[in-house]
Amino acid sequence: MHKNMGDTDRLVRGAAAVLLLLAAWALGFATIGGVVAVVLAIVMAVTASVAVCPLYMPFHIRTDHRSVHAH
Repeated sequence: MHKNMGDTDRLVRGAAAVLLLLAAWALGFATIGGVVAVVLAIVMAVTASVAVCPLYMPFHIRTDHRSVHAH
């Protein structure tokens, strides 16, 4: 998979992951809201760390303009 996320996108997702974990803590990790927040935090953290967003692929969205590949 080619990276499709830029640095700003990755930073925002990392911050969102932290905020979602804080929300899960505030809601209670065992509540439905807490579980949903943890799952979303994990998705945000993983996509930020690998710089690939699977949802961007079908729409050909790229926020990393440094590594543009020809199609």
